[in-house]
Amino acid sequence: MAKAIRITPEETFAKMRAGKALLVCAYDSEEQFRSMQLEGAISLPEFKAKLSALSKDQEIVFYCA
Repeated sequence: MAKAIRITPEETFAKMRAGKALLVCAYDSEEQFRSMQLEGAISLPEFKAKLSALSKDQEIVFYCA
């Protein structure tokens, strides 16, 4: 497993806008997701549903507040 690295919000936004990263809210609760949702982010349950279709080299950025 690759080591988790920290990136700035600006780096995250640039990667997401360029289609290079998937932004995932790390909360399992839909209520928490709705209250903490950032533009372009998907929920953890949505991520789990897409997991098998994602490329092994897909960059994924998880966030929580």
